[in-house]
Amino acid sequence: MNAHRVLAMVWRHVYLYRSSWTRLVELIYWPAMELFVWGFLTIYLRGLGPGLPDFVVLFLGGLILWDVLFRSQIGVSLAFLEEIWSRNLSNLFASPLTPTEFVASQVIVALARTLIAGLFMALLAALLYHYNLFSMGLPLVAFFVNLMVMGWSIGLLVSAMILRFGQGAESLAWAVIFLFQPVAAVFYPVSVLPEWLRSVALATPAAHVFEGMRALLLDGRFDAGHIIGALVLNVVYLIVGCAGFLGMFRVARRRGLLLQVGE
Repeated sequence: MNAHRVLAMVWRHVYLYRSSWTRLVELIYWPAMELFVWGFLTIYLRGLGPGLPDFVVLFLGGLILWDVLFRSQIGVSLAFLEEIWSRNLSNLFASPLTPTEFVASQVIVALARTLIAGLFMALLAALLYHYNLFSMGLPLVAFFVNLMVMGWSIGLLVSAMILRFGQGAESLAWAVIFLFQPVAAVFYPVSVLPEWLRSVALATPAAHVFEGMRALLLDGRFDAGHIIGALVLNVVYLIVGCAGFLGMFRVARRRGLLLQVGE
C-alpha cells in the first residue's frame, strides 16, 4: 500500500469540502437537529418521573454513540458516491491507485467526518444540557472504536452494492444502517426484545456497545465481556466488508461496470 496515494485521495476530499460550504454545514446540521429534538425530549421525560433513571444521561449517550455508527457508515458510503457523482471512478482506477488504497482513504475520510460530528455533538450537549460525554472515561474509546469499525464494514458493503447495481442503489447508503437500529438496543436494553430477536441483536457489535454503555452509566461498572464480544464480531464484520467490496470490485472491473456506473 502506497501511503502517498492514500493521502492524495484524502486531500482530494479535503479540497472538495473546502470549496463547498454546503458540505461543511451538512457535517454538523443533522447531528445538531437530532440533539435538539432528543435532548429536549429527554428533559421532558425526566420531569415526568423523578424516580426513573436519568434519561438525559442514557438518551444523550445513546444518541451521540449511535451517530458515531451512522456517521462512520455514511462517511465511507459518501466518499464512494462522491466519485460516482463526479464520474471519476474509471479515472481513479486507470491510475496506479489500488482498491485497497481506495478503501483506506475512504476509512480515513469517514474517520475525519465522524470526529468532527461527534465532537460537535459532545460540545453542544455540554452547552445545552450540561451533559459530559467524556465522563465515561476510557471505556468511551472502546465504544467509539467498535462503532466506527462496524460503520466502516457496513459502508463498504453498501459501496459494493452500489458498484454492482449502480446509482439506483445509492439510497442504501442512508437506509441500510437503520435496519440495525431496532436490534442495536440504542435506547433500550436487549432484554426488552422478543427472545428470538435477542440472538440477532447480540450478533451485532453495536448491541454489545450499548449494553456496555448502560452498564457503565447505570451501574458504574465496565463490562469487559460486551466489549470483547463487540471486538470479535467487528473482526468478522470488517473481513466481510472488505472482502465484499474487493470481491465486487473485481467483478465490476471484469464486466466493465466501472465505466458504466454513474452514467
